[in-house]
Amino acid sequence: MSGDIILLGLAGVIASGAPIVIAVIGETLTERAGVINLSLNGVILLSAMLGFWVSVETNSLFLGFLAGTLVGALVATIVAFSSITLKQSQVAVGFILAITCRDLAYFLGNPIMGSQGPIMLSSSVPLLRDIPILGKILFQQSLMTYLSIILIFVAWYWIFKTRPGLMLQGIGEKPAAAFVRGANVLKMRYVYTIVGGALVGLAGPLYTLSVKPGWKGTITGLDGIGWIVLAITIFGGWNPVRAAFGAYLFAFLQWLGLVLQPYMTSIPSQVLQVAPFPLMILALLFVNLGNTEWMDRLLATLPEKMRLRAIKIIRTMQSQPPGALGTPFERQ
Repeated sequence: MSGDIILLGLAGVIASGAPIVIAVIGETLTERAGVINLSLNGVILLSAMLGFWVSVETNSLFLGFLAGTLVGALVATIVAFSSITLKQSQVAVGFILAITCRDLAYFLGNPIMGSQGPIMLSSSVPLLRDIPILGKILFQQSLMTYLSIILIFVAWYWIFKTRPGLMLQGIGEKPAAAFVRGANVLKMRYVYTIVGGALVGLAGPLYTLSVKPGWKGTITGLDGIGWIVLAITIFGGWNPVRAAFGAYLFAFLQWLGLVLQPYMTSIPSQVLQVAPFPLMILALLFVNLGNTEWMDRLLATLPEKMRLRAIKIIRTMQSQPPGALGTPFERQ
């Protein structure tokens, strides 16, 4: 395999990972505020279908992305109202919406199956595109891919380096303490849930207008992506940078399956196509191994130096969810 093909493949990993990055950051913001939005899988499908439909009818990429964003924001508003105002189960509401949105996408999308629509093309960055290796990988992408990369660092800076970000952490960890300090917990949870949902909705059209152009119903290949986004959010420890790494890892595993297929002809192509999904689940389980009693017992049997090194690695990978995640806030 030549170097140019490898660079082209890695550039494809960055492009195909972009919608996952955007969706993961959206869910990270939502869960940092203490709300779980389980509707992601259905939202990505519905926004992908509707965004493509709007773009076909209007011949406008902007309106297609806007439609997808509005779908995500609307569904997130339902999640917020049900869980924050009505105090209903966030898990139950999100799961029902995931199924409803998925079925709506397949039903309403029948008329546009196989239709041709506008496609977002790549646009290279002058000067930066000429940088050896990195130029081909990072700076010959679409505008939405550039946005996803910028969003990683903007979200990280917002959460960890700004006063509103610290308040966001507060309402997700200890909402009562944040309320005493003057935070409007319910309002902020509404805002971050809707903003996070809008970002998830933005990820949908990025598939059908760029990464996987067109809408093909059940064979579009997007069913399950939303659950992977939820897994990567946990894998990333609710940190945008670490979560982005998880998103690109998933995209890399998908690309690797395509690369290995010609050399592993005895294995059905379907196996390599779905392999990244269980592998990400296994990675998620590995991240949380340190929280189990049997792992503590296993580590205790190792020589001291090896045990200390293993504990250091596990602690680096471990992550704790926001303390009030999924817990309704009651003003006393």
